[in-house]
Amino acid sequence: MIIIACISSCKKTNPIENSLKNEAFLKTEKEEIEAFFFIATANVTKSIISKSQIAQQKSSDFAIQELSRKTEIEQTELLQEVSKLANKKLVIITEINATHKRDLYDLIDAGMISFNKVYLTSMAESLKEQINLFESISKETNDKEILKLVLHHLPEQYQILREMQRINNEII
Repeated sequence: MIIIACISSCKKTNPIENSLKNEAFLKTEKEEIEAFFFIATANVTKSIISKSQIAQQKSSDFAIQELSRKTEIEQTELLQEVSKLANKKLVIITEINATHKRDLYDLIDAGMISFNKVYLTSMAESLKEQINLFESISKETNDKEILKLVLHHLPEQYQILREMQRINNEII
């Protein structure tokens, strides 16, 4: 009889304890949107950094080499800030985007003649993706740190995009 009583009492759960456990793991929609922003931004930023590094090694055009060097520096700063904010909000940044890897392989495989065009097109797409992430999070959150990050980096993204489009038009 004692064993049965012990087993039944061990199986009982405390409803208050369960409630607290469930609340600890619940995320609000705002937190989910911000977590997506951090992960997506980190992934596209890593891709831009990698593309910039490839361009510095592979491009024979001085303007592209300089812009890719500048872009790498700016994007590395952005990645550090995004990672710091994500850590502060307990968001783990994981690499989940295979599309960016395909872009890198396309760049590595591009011939010397077509490289600049492939690079500029690929970078423009990545920058537009990053800009869209910045614009959408600015509408979805009222978090001051995220908005400050967007306010600081969004104009730089537009400037780099315009510069890449200008160089791309000159290559034609």
